[in-house]
Amino acid sequence: MRIAMLGTRGVPAAYGGFETAVEEIGSRLAARGHEVTVYGDRTHPHVTEHLGMRVVHLPAVPVKQLETLSRSGFAALRTLAGARPDAAFVFNAANAPYVSLLRARGIPVAVHVDGLEWRRAKWGGAGRAYYRWAEAHAVRTADALIADAPGIAEYYALEFGAQTELIRYGAPVLQRCSTAPLTALGLEPEGFHVAVARFEPENHVLEIVEGYRASDARLPLAVVGSAPYSADYTRAVHAAAAGDDRIRLLGGVWDQALLDALYAHAYTYLHGHSVGGTNPSLLRAMGAGTATIAFDVGFNREVLADDAWCFADAAQLATALHEAEADEPLVIARGLRARERAARVFRWDDVAEEYERLAQGLAAGASIHARSRSARRTVQNAR
Repeated sequence: MRIAMLGTRGVPAAYGGFETAVEEIGSRLAARGHEVTVYGDRTHPHVTEHLGMRVVHLPAVPVKQLETLSRSGFAALRTLAGARPDAAFVFNAANAPYVSLLRARGIPVAVHVDGLEWRRAKWGGAGRAYYRWAEAHAVRTADALIADAPGIAEYYALEFGAQTELIRYGAPVLQRCSTAPLTALGLEPEGFHVAVARFEPENHVLEIVEGYRASDARLPLAVVGSAPYSADYTRAVHAAAAGDDRIRLLGGVWDQALLDALYAHAYTYLHGHSVGGTNPSLLRAMGAGTATIAFDVGFNREVLADDAWCFADAAQLATALHEAEADEPLVIARGLRARERAARVFRWDDVAEEYERLAQGLAAGASIHARSRSARRTVQNAR
């Protein structure tokens, strides 16, 4: 089959969960003999083929509100201009306006709807209204909807009565990982806590730093992340960390060997994400065999099978850190169970097989469009 993948920054993966998913899924589909084209940005302009996938680079408007939408618009136009794909996977419900264009050319489209983006504080009233509209438009125009977590599938069922394909992310499982990259940071294996997240309110980086600072933790905290569009929030995080030598703000880390070492050799991983579905950062920590202290929402509890410490505010995080540092055997046991669950439940081979099955169904004419094209939010959830 010809398969198009659009709506992300593309491959090689160097940014977030969607890009990693495209790389992992697309490369496996290519290995199975499919012709996979990935549309993305101009980060790697000289890469035209990657792991068997054809790579197409596109411009974008470098403004928070328009970057994804503009890049995806160019990707849709390029898709329309080329050989017609047998199936297209569009990542991010924000790109829903282009689904009708693709379907008008006879291209069946599945939309990976992601998390509840409209709940993010970085979007103002217009941005949140747009994301809610885009969710509804994706339901009414797509041939299939992909949810990466049971909570997302339940949301679309309750909000719109819409059927989704539940296809999880995969987790990279690390059995052995060098400690050498930690040396330059002055970190000891199993001798630090780590948090990895973009600096956004919904990822609770500020609460993590405040809770850690208020705690009696012996082990230092390494914080990986940045915020391209949130200067005020970044300043608040830095202010909260100022004067506490235990807190190391590392900024964005793009060296995969260093990231792997941070995940694999941390004493615990602090996970503050609250509005996504199955989060890739959490899966990386699980696959690395690291125990987690997670923000207390259903998405995180489900992924972790409730085998973790949870917190809802800075004070609860301080308590969780105290409990974790006081019980090393439990930390080790939870880390081992997390890795076993990651290897058993979150397998990229299984994910790619589900995408292939869905693409085959779409190419054969399977579609929810007839049932969902008139869908509306239920009255109690209309606001």
